[in-house]
Amino acid sequence: MCGIVAYIGPKDATPFLLEGLARLEYRGYDSAGVAVTGRGGGIKLRKVKGRVADLAADVPARFKGTTGIGHTRWATHGVPSDANAHPHLDNAERVAVVHNGIIENADELRAKLTADGAVFRSETDTEVLSHLIAAHLTEGVELEDAVRAALGRVVGTYGIAVLDAEQPDRIVVARNGSPIVLGIGEKEMFAASDVSALVRYTRQVVHLEDGELATVRADGFRTFTADARTTHRQPSTVDWEIDSFDTAGYEHYLLKEIHEQPGSVERTLSGRLDERFATAHLGGLNLDARELREIRRVKILGCGSAYYAGEMGAQLIEELSRIPAHSEPASEFRYRNPVIEADTLYVAVSQSGETYDTLAAVQEIKRKGGRVLGVVNTVGSAIARECDGGIYLHAGPEVSVASTKAFTSTVVAFALLALHFGRIHDLSPADGRRIVSALQALPDQIREVLDQSEAIAELAAEYAESAGMMFIGRVRAYPVAREGAQKLKEISYVHAEAYPASELKHGPLALISPELPTVAVVPDDELLDKNLTTLGEIKARSGRVIAVAHRRPEEKLADHCIVVPKSEPELDPLLLNIPLQLLAYHAAVALGRDVDKPRNLAKSVTVE
Repeated sequence: MCGIVAYIGPKDATPFLLEGLARLEYRGYDSAGVAVTGRGGGIKLRKVKGRVADLAADVPARFKGTTGIGHTRWATHGVPSDANAHPHLDNAERVAVVHNGIIENADELRAKLTADGAVFRSETDTEVLSHLIAAHLTEGVELEDAVRAALGRVVGTYGIAVLDAEQPDRIVVARNGSPIVLGIGEKEMFAASDVSALVRYTRQVVHLEDGELATVRADGFRTFTADARTTHRQPSTVDWEIDSFDTAGYEHYLLKEIHEQPGSVERTLSGRLDERFATAHLGGLNLDARELREIRRVKILGCGSAYYAGEMGAQLIEELSRIPAHSEPASEFRYRNPVIEADTLYVAVSQSGETYDTLAAVQEIKRKGGRVLGVVNTVGSAIARECDGGIYLHAGPEVSVASTKAFTSTVVAFALLALHFGRIHDLSPADGRRIVSALQALPDQIREVLDQSEAIAELAAEYAESAGMMFIGRVRAYPVAREGAQKLKEISYVHAEAYPASELKHGPLALISPELPTVAVVPDDELLDKNLTTLGEIKARSGRVIAVAHRRPEEKLADHCIVVPKSEPELDPLLLNIPLQLLAYHAAVALGRDVDKPRNLAKSVTVE
């Protein structure tokens, strides 16, 4: 949820720390701080409430050190303030700690440490770690041993980086439920909570596993477990380009990522369509045709937009393969003591591959003997490593907090999975060819929708000041409505609700008035006439209607219409969603919102 960076080597650490934090600011942005040390000893500390730019302006020119750690925060314990910003020091100002996650027994540990003489300067759970580690740093104790001992008393999740002014030749990092990645340079080493902070400096990275620690020195690293057993981690190569983390002339990352969707869809499809047999190649599933035929149902787990993408995926799987499929919030799954069935395939969805709730659901399924596939965007992420197989999206890095291109690529990945299942079951070659052809046409059709961006901006400006919006759709279109409402409220802060269009008359119709516009997703399918009847019910009550449709309804049924190219019915939801991304974006811009960094939210949710 927050961002961690660390550097050790012959150079001044501060420029890397500040640049790395700026690249991680989408993970948390209410306060930031850095701490450095070097051969002269002592820790230099700067931290501020506010953005990384505020921190950079506060760092003096002589703030130098060859070993350093930094953090950008998304508040969990304590309000955003200078005091609550990381890094946190012990009373002797020897130990500095940055931390992502939550220490569940922090109050208990704080009470014991206070009784032993520790004086706390913040409201955070993280400060407990700095005092706890310092308490174990008696004469002759190595920093890694003190960190291991301290973490042995901790209950909770963490990704940490620890600095010791008296041992400036090393940084100790540890992971339990919150990601830590090492970067290997030339006589220098890096660490971060996300590879986006590292790609300018190295492509060779090592992902720590849960329960693993590392001692990082300028000339290399050593990984080990909490009981001091050495582990062996081989570096992997990051294939993301540094240019992927720039706005490329767009006003916001979000607009750039919306416009990157034709390319991201092409990458998700690349090498996976088999025209000869009218199916999809998905070798990463690690399941042969016989095993796939034994699957009797599919359960999809995700959070936020990943959950809504899962709803679209479930619909695709049911329609194309006739296997019962259902999407459920991963955050709720394990708390209802789910029944794990041998003939059910579980699919975990996460852009980052580090979403804590989804990772915990995967681990619960695995513990009970279930089979899990991952649909993730980040190679080497925790969920990707934990699953039995899966599909990488190859959508490219997504920096804006609100997901767009990863969402679209996820739905495309589910279309491939559904096609693969379907052709193994009862989907005919003719229907297979129909879906293959429609998938191949998607990038150009998305470009057609994106060409309407200016017209959608004018429409968004007209409706942006509304107190709220209703989003409706039926069957395939209902998840589109849910994702559209999600996008609008998360980046524009306009209240939005989504309902099945058929449910309006069962309660929500009471809300309809000129002050509450309705965005209606109206595909040209077997339910078109029923949807048009619903629009008539709204207009009869003086409601305003924005239709997202394949053809323009009569003027008496819709005040405005965004016309979307027609695909095959199963894939229509994917295209119908693109205008809703643009509508939310332009509404947020019209309202002057911080589009890429919406209040109270962060990109990668690595805490419960």
